[in-house]
Amino acid sequence: MAVLVGKKAPKFTAQAVVDGGKFVEEFSLDQYLGKKHVVFFFYPKDFTFVCPTELHAFQEKLGEFEKRGTVVVACSTDTEQSHWGWLQVGKNEGGIKGVTYPIVADTNKTISKNYDVLTGDFFYDEDDQLQADGELIAYRGLFLIDKDGIVRHQVVNDLPLGRNVDEALRMVDALQFNEENGEACPANWNSDKDGLQATHEGVADYLSSH
Repeated sequence: MAVLVGKKAPKFTAQAVVDGGKFVEEFSLDQYLGKKHVVFFFYPKDFTFVCPTELHAFQEKLGEFEKRGTVVVACSTDTEQSHWGWLQVGKNEGGIKGVTYPIVADTNKTISKNYDVLTGDFFYDEDDQLQADGELIAYRGLFLIDKDGIVRHQVVNDLPLGRNVDEALRMVDALQFNEENGEACPANWNSDKDGLQATHEGVADYLSSH
């Protein structure tokens, strides 16, 4: 598994569905450079069971991300037509109707591969035929990308393990706190706690007060 933290987020241009049903032909995260922080997350499949709980959970907290100048973008290896169809199905029926943030269609698997969250592998057999070892879908990867396009945080869950949206918000707060104050965020930090100066004196002062 590649560690992308500290590196430029892999670039891509792909089709996506935005605003709950509008198709975009050439969607790219480049549009947010210099303007927004980005929470970019992968999920395995449309029309499944754990995935809609995550997509709705991000939608429920979308206003909190927007308050922080942060956009949420989802991605799976399904087609844009599949995304659109799932968006037409109500929540009580297992759909994601009401989700408004962009959902990227990684139909050729290159985005998932470049972010190193693609399950399985593909190869050519002895007859020069393309084969796949396992189903080629994305793990539950999440990447926090700053305004310069640098990955500052990543987490990757196995397929059955849903993520915590509040933790994603906490990491946005931590990144922005560090950017604004130059202080580090110690264990279990949240926005109502002090930061930590990166000096021996700062560490000692923090520990003595906690």
